[in-house]
Amino acid sequence: QGQLVESGGGSVQAGGSLRLSCTASSYTGRRACMAWFRQAPGNEREGVAAIYVRGGSTFHADSVTGRFTISQDKAKTTVYLQMNGLKPEDTAKYYCASAPNCLVGGEPLVREYDVWGQGTQVTVSS
Repeated sequence: QGQLVESGGGSVQAGGSLRLSCTASSYTGRRACMAWFRQAPGNEREGVAAIYVRGGSTFHADSVTGRFTISQDKAKTTVYLQMNGLKPEDTAKYYCASAPNCLVGGEPLVREYDVWGQGTQVTVSS
């Protein structure tokens, strides 16, 4: 299954951009899907974006569509989340995760993902 390590979080002003990276210790192609989740204090963890590793199909939550983009490198060892037009409500800890099975192009669900990174904090100030 491997381990996942996120990086790229930080503090930005509203309207700014950040790029999160998730590097796997082993070939992610053995996993069906990779996804980004986020969790703000007092809130449940929610799926932000997902990518079907083999085919590249993606899903983006309505709240981030048009602003965030999930992608992966050709080696399928790193997944990215490009975040543009950041808003204060995007403030959360962002987690990378992988799943052995998933619905292609479907919303990522916490219960489907069994390998998680440690998370990286994103803070957006107004």
